Amino acid sequence: MTDRGPTVINTGRSGTAGWAVAVIIAIVVIGGLLMFTGVIGGGGGGNTDVNVNVPAVETPSTDTKPATDTPATAPATTTQ
Repeated sequence: MTDRGPTVINTGRSGTAGWAVAVIIAIVVIGGLLMFTGVIGGGGGGNTDVNVNVPAVETPSTDTKPATDTPATAPATTTQ
């Protein structure tokens, strides 16, 4: 019997697909880390002034007299 050469089995998968997925995942992870650490600004609030000036509230003065409710008088009835 004669010796045969090595048998090559091609599964149809190439190694470049795995590298492409790894590169995409690495980009997403690095981008997320940069956003959470503050290197990349997520927008909003860069020049926002958070110091709010609240208007002064005046207390009511005690010099004024409270209004009194006077009941309305009914007109006098005359009997004839």
